[in-house]
Amino acid sequence: MIERHITFDVLPDRTDEFERFFSETYRPPALRMSGLIECGLLRSSETPAQYRMLFRWETPEDAVAWRESEAHQALQPDLKALHQGMQIAAFTRVA
Repeated sequence: MIERHITFDVLPDRTDEFERFFSETYRPPALRMSGLIECGLLRSSETPAQYRMLFRWETPEDAVAWRESEAHQALQPDLKALHQGMQIAAFTRVA
């Protein structure tokens, strides 16, 4: 299993829009992808404009398939308009 954590610094005046975008537009096509175990969104308690998308995939290849999919690529312009930076970290479950 692989986890991908993507931290976003969302534009402060667009946090509600970011949450709606994730729930209504971004998450639904991700949920249709083969190998997806979990897809969620967390908001920082300490920095309200910082969010983390959490994905759990069965294999690294499943995660790559999502990133390279037409659906994911089509979402990128709208996603980029909502944040001012992001960081991606990948983890492999060991225990």
